[in-house]
Amino acid sequence: MDLNRNQYLMAGLVVLLLGIQLRMVDTFVLNQRATRFVNDRMNDIKMQQMASASDAPTLMGPQTAILKRVRPPKWIGWSFVSVGSVLVLYSLAMKKPAG
Repeated sequence: MDLNRNQYLMAGLVVLLLGIQLRMVDTFVLNQRATRFVNDRMNDIKMQQMASASDAPTLMGPQTAILKRVRPPKWIGWSFVSVGSVLVLYSLAMKKPAG
């Protein structure tokens, strides 16, 4: 499946705008459902890595109402901006689609 000029342009704009958003926002706060999902996955990983079963009750303790905060690293925003810019410039260098 070949991508045409319009599809490269759209993908480039989406990646570019996502990179700008990652550069502008310092911290993302997850809602309760997402926080519970991340905590459940982390507990599953910890349970698989545990050497003894004696620590299991401490990991499966009561869920608190604290919402998880995610801080994306600075470099990831710049990476998305640069990849998006390259895609947009590449789409402008391509020939126009027929039709």
